[in-house]
Amino acid sequence: MKKITLSLLTLLLVFSTLNAQQEKGITGYDNWLDTWTEFKPNQAVYGKPTQIISGNIDKDTKLFKKDIYLLIGDVFVTNNAILTIEPGTVIIGDFKTKGSLTISKNSQIIAEGTPTDPIVFTSSRSDKKEGDWGGLFILGDAPINTFGNETSLNFGLKPNSTSDISFGGDNPNSNSGILKYVRIEFAGKKTRDFGNFNGLTLAGVGRDTTIYNVMVSYCEGDSFNIMGGDLILVKLISFRSSQNDYQFNYGAQCNILNSLAVRSPYISSPDGSKVLSIKSYDQEENMNIAKKESRVFAENLTMVNISNDLESDIKIGLVQEAIYIGVDTHFTISNSVISGFSPAVILDEKIMINAQNLEKINFNKTYFNNCNGNIFSKYNSNNEDLESWYGSRAFDNVYSKGPDSETFIDASNSRQPDFRLRINRIIASNDYEDYDDPDED
Repeated sequence: MKKITLSLLTLLLVFSTLNAQQEKGITGYDNWLDTWTEFKPNQAVYGKPTQIISGNIDKDTKLFKKDIYLLIGDVFVTNNAILTIEPGTVIIGDFKTKGSLTISKNSQIIAEGTPTDPIVFTSSRSDKKEGDWGGLFILGDAPINTFGNETSLNFGLKPNSTSDISFGGDNPNSNSGILKYVRIEFAGKKTRDFGNFNGLTLAGVGRDTTIYNVMVSYCEGDSFNIMGGDLILVKLISFRSSQNDYQFNYGAQCNILNSLAVRSPYISSPDGSKVLSIKSYDQEENMNIAKKESRVFAENLTMVNISNDLESDIKIGLVQEAIYIGVDTHFTISNSVISGFSPAVILDEKIMINAQNLEKINFNKTYFNNCNGNIFSKYNSNNEDLESWYGSRAFDNVYSKGPDSETFIDASNSRQPDFRLRINRIIASNDYEDYDDPDED
């Protein structure tokens, strides 16, 4: 009996120790990148289309795994219709017409894949490249901070009615549907007048919308673009985006949890792309100051820049900052990893360095690794005040210069990488407990 009691006490002690060692960056007892992801999407073969989707979908419609769908031109789900997509379904964006899919306000998408049967949006070309097709837009009636309750997308889409591209409203809990175990590959077409489309644009999308386990890879625009709304985003992956991995704007109220961004200096745009770009507006005069500023809370994020020669790539200007924080925003990040950037963070030059402003920008228990500098104001090489503020023990940040092979469990695995943190042979083994993980239902 004593031996059994002693064994139980030992197990409880080990379990308690693991819980006390909550690691930084993406976390989980298992590598949740396994099974449903694809880190070599250009080598995947999906077959030829058997069905065509074009024009408007104005009544409830279901797409089936047995078919492969070709998305031609700008497709809109309108008239309160629900588009349901079976697990394992493949939707191919047409290269010639730069196919795109827009879920208009008050309509829904139910794209609920599984770990072994994800839903895939990809390019129609055999030799796939960034920007081959448009991307996915989801529009809702959650608040935005422009004048008036709603505005319209400005990407050059061609709807039958402007109402099909309007977003915003007064319902923070609105429900635009479900994206779960979904991959979006080679999106981000370039337009002459409106720049690039994004992999996934969430415009005025409300909190009852489910966005879990979504991977955007090789996008020529932003991987994820959040325009206002009120969202909880969990287990997202941005892989080798040309522009921003995650962009927040128009008063976005967003929690992003247990998510990953893997950048390459050989793919990133030279025009100032970041992992996280947090802004409240593009032009100050367009913001209604009576409405909310953008507020982003990030926890257990891993941001890594994979370079063949980081020092050389920094010298020739291929590596940029991981995080850009604009004026009139609120940003908190904790238990996260920022590895291989130059520098880690840049604050907009209009942010005055004083207690009032810095209390709106928090870096807690964050691991800065292999960065050419930590936190700076734009155009200012003297960051002593910022180093003094965020270097305080109260923030409990950590600074290191470890190679990827020692920092992550298996970052070099080209098929099934594992970007959980490894420090002194202790790995990230605790699941984040403050959200309802759909995998546990």
